[in-house]
Amino acid sequence: MLSAQRLSAHGRRDPLLPATSLHVRRGELLLVTGGRQDHRTALALLLSGRMKPSGGLVSWDGSERLKARRLASALVDSPGVNEPEQHLSVRDLVTEDLALIPRRYRGALVSGPWLKVNSFEDIADLWTEQVDPARRLELLTALALANPHTDLLVVDSPDRHTAVAADWLPRLQRLASDAGRPLAVVATVGALPPSWDGPAAAIGNAVPLESPKRAEGGVPDAANTTELETEVAT
Repeated sequence: MLSAQRLSAHGRRDPLLPATSLHVRRGELLLVTGGRQDHRTALALLLSGRMKPSGGLVSWDGSERLKARRLASALVDSPGVNEPEQHLSVRDLVTEDLALIPRRYRGALVSGPWLKVNSFEDIADLWTEQVDPARRLELLTALALANPHTDLLVVDSPDRHTAVAADWLPRLQRLASDAGRPLAVVATVGALPPSWDGPAAAIGNAVPLESPKRAEGGVPDAANTTELETEVAT
């Protein structure tokens, strides 16, 4: 299970991530909403072990070690971090991503056979920017899972490519519930799809509420200084 308690990150001026709490188990898809792209990307980086938090705790299978979470996770399509470069063809992207898999797990993986086995030959010669959102997500998640040690998928803002939830939501649901390889899947999104009734959380859900007296410059009222700890829907 992935668990975060009051996870936060400082920025130069504003917080990169306001305090956020969440949890997600294998076999589950969690959608985390946030109105700002920088907040969503910071959360994705922290959960996947690509960035150290300024505060709070995050653990994977009970371990708070950054390395353990990083080795078990894959960060997918994070803007400004690892989203595909537009000048790359799909074939070149596959070649680059497969080369990042540790050699002892890579075996004979090369782009041509991989594209054929995974049914991406039809888009192999397209530029990455030409691939429609649904196929893009299918491709990028398949590449992430080429590493057999990936148990946690963190997908950064799949809804930024399309207003149609059907272009990304079903794929993530299938990956989470795959009986052969159940994954813990987290997707940061701008807003929850209207049809979504599964687990959800909101960025900033663990930020303390400001009491009325403090806002007026008076003495804090202990009865009004409780924290907003939005529970993850189950």
